[in-house]
Amino acid sequence: MPNIIYGIKNCDTMKKARAWLDTHGVTYEFHDYKAAGVEKDKLKQWSDQLGWETLLNRAGATFKKLPDADKEGLTEKKALALMLAQPSMIKRPVLEIGGKLLVGFKPDIYDKQASVKSR
Repeated sequence: MPNIIYGIKNCDTMKKARAWLDTHGVTYEFHDYKAAGVEKDKLKQWSDQLGWETLLNRAGATFKKLPDADKEGLTEKKALALMLAQPSMIKRPVLEIGGKLLVGFKPDIYDKQASVKSR
């Protein structure tokens, strides 16, 4: 099963995560979900594993620009629909590695979870 990092090409956090993977010799495929989208089933699988709250990027500009009505009363179904419609609302990166799923980039977590999986 290949390691896959999901995100957006020009995102600064993505650049840091990819640089970390490259420096640590972790092989991976890059999936740009802004260009290629994200499958509904894949997003639902992530949500089932981590919770939609973990995946939804509430701090990003795309979410902040939403009308208040779209931000209020969020449920998994509503949040997943928003993320499918606008993948920029998915936290970045999402890394599938060694059967694990990591969201966001924290070097200490990558050290514990990702570097072990690459060897």
